[in-house]
Amino acid sequence: MNSRPVTIDEYIAGFSGEVRVILNKIRSTVRDAAPEATETINYQIPTFTLNGNLVHFAAFKNHIGFYPTPSGMSAFAGELSAYKGAKGSVQFPLDQPIPYDLIARIVRFRVVENKQKSGKKK
Repeated sequence: MNSRPVTIDEYIAGFSGEVRVILNKIRSTVRDAAPEATETINYQIPTFTLNGNLVHFAAFKNHIGFYPTPSGMSAFAGELSAYKGAKGSVQFPLDQPIPYDLIARIVRFRVVENKQKSGKKK
């Protein structure tokens, strides 16, 4: 990608082949799990927001980075332990099946979490 994307469509268009297919499937998985969320680009990567950042995702040479925040990571630590990750991120290797069902469950967890946080602020 030569220019900075402004939309998720532009971000995904910067990739080809199977990576584009995977990115589109992750996008639709997140949309289905969080229909109220808004799409944007933050940190130059696709982001969904709902009462704050919900999740981010990005494509790299050998993996898809998925960023569900530290709470999203810890809530699914057992299932995510098979993947490389850090405090708030996980790497899904491109040479392995992407766990779309797990992504959907993490997103639904984050929706509930963000809605609860929003309710406490009022």
